[in-house]
Amino acid sequence: MTERIWLKQYPPGVPADLDFSQYASLVALMQESFSKHADRTAYSFLGKEISFAEVGRLSQQFAAYLQSLGLSKGDRVAIMMPNVPQYPVAVAAILQAGFVVVNVNPLYTPRELEHQLVDSGAKAIVIIENFAATLQKCIASTPVKHVVLCTMGDRLGLKGAIVNFVVRHVKKMVPPFNLPGAVRFNDALAQGARATLRPVEIKPDDVAVLQYTGGTTGVSKGAVLLHRNVIANTLQSEAWNAPVMKKVPANEQATAVCALPLYHIFAFTVGMMLNMRTGGKLVLIPNPRDFPAVLKELSKHHIHSFPAVNTLFNGLANHPDFNTVDWSHLKVSVGGGTAVQSSVAKLWFEKTGCAICEGYGLSETSPSASCNPVTATEYSGTIGVPLPSTWMKLVDEEGNDAVPGEAGEIAIKGPQVMAGYWQRPDETAKVMTPDGYFKSGDIGTMDERGFFRIVDRKKDMILVSGFNVYPTEIEDVVAQMPGVMECACVGVADEKAGEAVKLIIIKKDPALTEAQVRAYCKENFTGYKQPKVVEFRTELPKTPVGKILRRELRDKN
Repeated sequence: MTERIWLKQYPPGVPADLDFSQYASLVALMQESFSKHADRTAYSFLGKEISFAEVGRLSQQFAAYLQSLGLSKGDRVAIMMPNVPQYPVAVAAILQAGFVVVNVNPLYTPRELEHQLVDSGAKAIVIIENFAATLQKCIASTPVKHVVLCTMGDRLGLKGAIVNFVVRHVKKMVPPFNLPGAVRFNDALAQGARATLRPVEIKPDDVAVLQYTGGTTGVSKGAVLLHRNVIANTLQSEAWNAPVMKKVPANEQATAVCALPLYHIFAFTVGMMLNMRTGGKLVLIPNPRDFPAVLKELSKHHIHSFPAVNTLFNGLANHPDFNTVDWSHLKVSVGGGTAVQSSVAKLWFEKTGCAICEGYGLSETSPSASCNPVTATEYSGTIGVPLPSTWMKLVDEEGNDAVPGEAGEIAIKGPQVMAGYWQRPDETAKVMTPDGYFKSGDIGTMDERGFFRIVDRKKDMILVSGFNVYPTEIEDVVAQMPGVMECACVGVADEKAGEAVKLIIIKKDPALTEAQVRAYCKENFTGYKQPKVVEFRTELPKTPVGKILRRELRDKN
């Protein structure tokens, strides 16, 4: 592709290319914000506001504590928490200390957590006590030597004691655990305050984040995101949103909602890092499934930016309390993670006057690769056009450019594309083309204006509310269950989640029940990976060489 025909679709003021050299690292970006926006609110959480200066101070204390543990530059530190203020503090601390952030889904089972800690080689973990029991079950099999325990109320002052009491004893959300040697977050801060943070030289090509994904197969592996990758995507997102965000009155602080989990790369970059760069306020939502609580919190703010997935837009827009929020300040609603349904986009626009502009990206692209113009007033059904400094094209099975007008695999090239998969050169080679494009595994088309549309997935991945589920992982684990002869896993349409997991089993033991299968899955998989439908059959469709035909199973649904 010799020209970027999509540039004609850019709103006025959005440049074709950007200069990313202004920051040598994410640390430089964050430290600039800590001083430039010192008195502004960086995060709002359960009614408590935390300034940029305070995030800077706490993160330096925590960074000094982490360095005191004897870790070396480049060592990995895992974070396993919901959206609480300790998360961004931990991220800033880990990076300032010269270490690498490993984002972990807090709802992981011991099996899933163990794999990620072993694969990343994490030597320390910052975890909220609600999930400490999960860590206890697998920590002996991992390289983790240091545990920092957080609570929901750590940074809430006197109110924190009440919050912790309710979480522990009323809602009973903290199962008993025993982690000898674990240090409480506030104690770690106190220790760090007495230590000195040693400056570390961090370069653009140093690793910032290991973002775990199934990639194009199914074995969870870490996308290696360098400091320059995340910086680039932060600045690309800022430039893309600028045409509407510059309309926020000068006397108002731009405010964004962070209802998506910070361990998800969408919230990590387009939420936390973007707001850090722009000096905006980020409203942290610890439980986005509690719609009444979400809307009650949002009613206290003037919301300007709302990145979300289809299920969240849909759930909120259909909730009876929706109009308790003043949506008149909303400038940009970015839909990502999974396809936005046209009916949801229509309802959201009717109720807020702000169109959802759908974007597209992957963990491997930090994550944003393309987006619809934020000035659009109607739903396009496309994933938009490539962001500044980004090239996208369609390739055929052999990796050659697809014939114009025909569908092909979407390939992406740009400063936000990962360095590769962590310690998996073989897997990296499968997804990178010789000319530097990342092959996404999604089949798409491009129209004459440069808008891309996804028409199918090359891989068998199932997309549940924006989270990737890989049939191979489900099948590998379920096949180990006593009583199971064979199994297959496919995605089926689901009104709420977009897709849901369907599990088809051939019994070895005739007495095997659906309840037993569900109990086994609950023990081994986090919520969104658990099957919504369990079906028993006497045989599975296969190729002559014995490969299960998942497509045939899907077509029969």
